[in-house]
Amino acid sequence: MKNLKLYLVGLGLILLSFNSCSNDLDTKPKVELDLEQLLQRDPNAIKGLVSKIYGAFALSGPKGPGSTDLGAGDDPGESPFLRGIINLQEFTADGMKNRWGDNGLDQLTTTSNWDENNKFFKYLYNRVYFVVPQSNNLLNVLNSVTVPDQELYRSELRFLRALAYYYMIDCFGKGVIATENDLGSGVPIKESSRIEMFEYVEKELLAIESIIPNQNEYGRANKSAVRMLLAKLYLNAQVYTGTPKYNEALAYSNKIIAEGGFSLAPNFKSLFSADNDKTAAKNEIIYALIADPIVSQSYGNTTYIVNGNLSSVTMPLTTFGATDGWQGHRATKAWYGLFGNSATALANSTDDRAKLFWTTGHNFEMTDYKLWEDGYPSVKFRNTNFQGTSVPTSFSNTDFPLFRLADVYLMYAECVLRGATGGSTNQALDYVNKVRNRSNAPSINASDLTLNFILDERARELNLEGHRRTDLIRFGKFTGGTYLWPWKGGSKDGIAIPDSYKLFPIPLTALQSNPNLTQNPGY
Repeated sequence: MKNLKLYLVGLGLILLSFNSCSNDLDTKPKVELDLEQLLQRDPNAIKGLVSKIYGAFALSGPKGPGSTDLGAGDDPGESPFLRGIINLQEFTADGMKNRWGDNGLDQLTTTSNWDENNKFFKYLYNRVYFVVPQSNNLLNVLNSVTVPDQELYRSELRFLRALAYYYMIDCFGKGVIATENDLGSGVPIKESSRIEMFEYVEKELLAIESIIPNQNEYGRANKSAVRMLLAKLYLNAQVYTGTPKYNEALAYSNKIIAEGGFSLAPNFKSLFSADNDKTAAKNEIIYALIADPIVSQSYGNTTYIVNGNLSSVTMPLTTFGATDGWQGHRATKAWYGLFGNSATALANSTDDRAKLFWTTGHNFEMTDYKLWEDGYPSVKFRNTNFQGTSVPTSFSNTDFPLFRLADVYLMYAECVLRGATGGSTNQALDYVNKVRNRSNAPSINASDLTLNFILDERARELNLEGHRRTDLIRFGKFTGGTYLWPWKGGSKDGIAIPDSYKLFPIPLTALQSNPNLTQNPGY
């Protein structure tokens, strides 16, 4: 059982709901008991209320996998936050494709024909603007009531709100900045630019860095999680604002390494197993989105990743702790080809990460992305315990490591290669080799350590963890025709795509709900 659960606090709390439209960000939660009254009656209820917002990044709604926090029309199974991150960050990039093609998924997996009506853009957009007003309402209530650990919860709420806004900055490039000070205004909020949103999130994270503790309950944000989000923000600052901030990204990477107390898990596979909250993997995970097959069931947490890569017809489900195989996701040679340029070379790789693809009955080449046999399903995530036995379940028990130390090591190396001060090439090489050696990949020499190598190593280490599209954009390889991958632009061997695809279109529903919003160029 996970430490952080989706607590149900008080009668009617499960009815907590918000309208996700951007002109309704001042909407108060609809609960049978006013939040202020609830906390006055039971100050300890704050933990359950905050856990609701933590859960919003992986769960669909308060009444199980068939319920939704969002408005009518947002499918409970398809619309959870983590599922949106995988759809928009992985399927739009080079390493993973999906074969279902239902109602807009084809547009993502082929990076073609994007428009403002695609429901998957809407789902992530709406999730951001579900987290934001929830956080705002609780922050506002905390101004008038006293609860245990008040400043801790306040800093956690500000972190979660900043995390949601980070995805707005990265995916959509602009939006509205709503805070607790905007509650009750009734006036549609003005549009904020990418730079304005960047500066707001930066300011929020810097403000809570000194407040939030070094350690916190597993699954809750601590100082290293705040610093990791700052490092991510700074790493991509040139894309987001036009001004590079690699010195700052390196400084915060250094802080995490020096002060966070984290260490690489001895075994790579343990990080993506059902007991990753209990084994040595826990020492590498900086911040996780929690899954539990009983108390936090969802079709949108790691259940989506595990089951989506399995087939009940062609694969042994119990080997991976599952009872269902959805036959949807497969990796492409842009990912597994980094371990070997043929099926034989891949099989002969000494790298443990190369073994996490199901190759039996599948083709190395993805001639048809809708054909299940083309491409290799990734079995990186599984629902089995790394230590001891486990019983297969319909929903995943595997937590999603949103932030982990290996990523920090690779960010450190990238910043050094981009000329950041405060680090060294020797230290960067050591960190990269620590990551590689953990998976029994051979060490590299200083002459091998280039930006292109870092991009490839990030794929080998981090693919299917929600970073790939952002990485490709930062390295200048997402749009255009310099780097092609299978089915880029809707072509088997890949074709150039326009620069406008560095951002997703603002959903039509958002444009209709707030007249202050404008569409991104090219759509």
